[in-house]
Amino acid sequence: MKAPTLENNRVRLSLLDLSNYKHLEDIAQEKDLIFYSPSNISTPEKLRDYVQLAVDGYYHKTIIPFIIYDKEKEAYAGSTRFGLIHWKNKLLHIGWTWIGHNFQGTGLNANVKFLMLQYAFETLEFEKVEFRIDERNKKSRRAVEKLGATLEGILRKDVLMKDGFRRSTCCYGILKEEWPQIKHKLLLVIG
Repeated sequence: MKAPTLENNRVRLSLLDLSNYKHLEDIAQEKDLIFYSPSNISTPEKLRDYVQLAVDGYYHKTIIPFIIYDKEKEAYAGSTRFGLIHWKNKLLHIGWTWIGHNFQGTGLNANVKFLMLQYAFETLEFEKVEFRIDERNKKSRRAVEKLGATLEGILRKDVLMKDGFRRSTCCYGILKEEWPQIKHKLLLVIG
């Protein structure tokens, strides 16, 4: 499996690996960037471990991790990935997304998600894309709802967080047959 480079006039998503992750070290240090994630990227060593785990998943064909480059600001902005890829069932998750505070609210994330959804549905021809979000993370939940994803349920206390808290996870989904309408709406947003 060769990782795609997903790109439009605003953003480029290319394979995140041990050769380029250092571009994200400063962003990874930003306060509360991944507060709602069970992952830890708080030190250069922990960021490297996070990337190594993603690279391992890539070689096992269960993850495609991306580094996000904002073409407008000419800077690396963060990371995202396809994860829990289930080739037989044609299902994957989009998540593990973190974008530096300076890039938030600029339309960058809408472009990222558009490219990822387009690739999942139109190139991979998958049947469903899921998003899993901490129930407390209102900002991310609103963003995914704005995309057009449907809340399918809440897994109660299913993830252990770094601080020992057991979070509940909201499960959102987009079906292949919903994509054309969602695509049309997103194109109006991203231009």
